[in-house]
Amino acid sequence: MTKTASESSPKLFSSRNLIIGAVAWALIALAFFLFFSVTLPGEGLPQWYSVGTSVLETTSYLWAAVVCFRNWQSNQILSGRTVWLLIGSGMLCYGIGNLFFSYWEIGLGIEPDVSPGDLFYIVNYVSLAIGLLLAVLPRRLNLELWQWLTIGGIGLAGTAFAFSPLVSGEAVCPEQAETVVSTVPAWATQIERVLSPLSNYILPVYTVGDIVLLVLASALLLAFWGGRSAQSWRMIAAASISLYIADMWFKYATANICNYESGSLLEVFWIFSGVLFGIGAVLEYDLSTRSRRSNRRRSSSTAN
Repeated sequence: MTKTASESSPKLFSSRNLIIGAVAWALIALAFFLFFSVTLPGEGLPQWYSVGTSVLETTSYLWAAVVCFRNWQSNQILSGRTVWLLIGSGMLCYGIGNLFFSYWEIGLGIEPDVSPGDLFYIVNYVSLAIGLLLAVLPRRLNLELWQWLTIGGIGLAGTAFAFSPLVSGEAVCPEQAETVVSTVPAWATQIERVLSPLSNYILPVYTVGDIVLLVLASALLLAFWGGRSAQSWRMIAAASISLYIADMWFKYATANICNYESGSLLEVFWIFSGVLFGIGAVLEYDLSTRSRRSNRRRSSSTAN
């Protein structure tokens, strides 16, 4: 007998297959960065490479948004639907922001201080911070002194590094003759002019957001350590740390490398972050549904 579409579809999108697909996507991204991110001196990155990195990154976050929203719609989810609504909204906003950023950089060929994508990136940080905080607060953090000191130490180290001269400032580059880009549409120039005054505030917001997520990630690791949801929230914590690594590299590169082009190797951690958020959501969904099925079986056997 042949299986119907309804019978094969759940197996196709099983937790195991989703995780295998996500890991494969991360490995493809790593190989893509490793093989094509290095160019000869004086040569820039080709446009097809920039398009490829954008597709890999945007897809990972949009996929993560889908599986997070699946958790939000499930009444069985253990950690609370609101948590996953906020995390999913953050993933969706990051994916949309990346589309705007890529269109501005690749499609229009301009690199403004602020693009519409930055507004979506900021919403991503706010949504993630609130979502992770709501995940931690219900847990009774009966942590030992060394654990609190660990969280504090990670926060202080992350703050010191984020605001250190190494990743702050602006690269001093030799003056170059300005070229007039006539292909930029007037509406894009107008949007750039409106958003430009926000440029002095965008980077500090990103930096503070990274530090907050780093501290919350540390708290997540300790709060869920050894519990039923430990595995899924370790993935979420690792995703937050990956986001911190990629953002700090980008901040360092723009502060120390003249005319830096997006697409260097360490930016693969942005893709890892989206993949890990999605894997965490899949693991949480699988655990929640299995726990509910186990409870039903126990109730049925007791009744009999």
